[in-house]
Amino acid sequence: MRLDHLSYAAGPDGLAGTAERIGKLLGRQFVDGGVHPRFGTRNRVLPLAGHTYLEVVEVLDHPASDKAPFGQAVRARSAAGGGWLGWVVAVDDITKVEKRLGREAAPGNRHRPDGTELKWKQIGINGLISDPQLPFFIQWESPDELHPSAGADGEYSLACLEIAGDPHRVSEWLGHTVEAPLEDVKVEWVAPHGTPGIIAAQFQTPHGLVRV
Repeated sequence: MRLDHLSYAAGPDGLAGTAERIGKLLGRQFVDGGVHPRFGTRNRVLPLAGHTYLEVVEVLDHPASDKAPFGQAVRARSAAGGGWLGWVVAVDDITKVEKRLGREAAPGNRHRPDGTELKWKQIGINGLISDPQLPFFIQWESPDELHPSAGADGEYSLACLEIAGDPHRVSEWLGHTVEAPLEDVKVEWVAPHGTPGIIAAQFQTPHGLVRV
């Protein structure tokens, strides 16, 4: 179990504008990740050190986005002005999570601009929707060398996550202590005074620490 990626929902400026704005803050451009046809979304990606990455995601005007929980979650967050959607934990065997949550994981895929297809399974979006401090789970079915973090040069990494929430609640959801997927990332827990979830993320860059 490890932190796989952070997801940020596009704001009023759309996918390109949001990715450009965050990219300027960090000093590096996002790359086109492609369309998620099963979810009615698309993303842009910034590879990070530690086998992690940052994505900006946007909902499409597509029937899948109305049916798929992930599309629903992205649409709702963007409609609220955009911002941090959530964090994602990678597992080696998602069947254990399926048994614990009592439902099946949803298959996901996207084609990168070069035509390469990435495939995975994910589960836990409904938990994220009801309680945004909770991560969802992913199991990659594509070769490790195709992981979206590929190409990271070590200059950009996640230094700290600021989460409004309860680490004990998150540990219960994970089925492990919250330190399990976040052992290499500093986490600052803040008692929620509104909607729980990611408040900000701090990234180590060649230009210093940047808070988004």
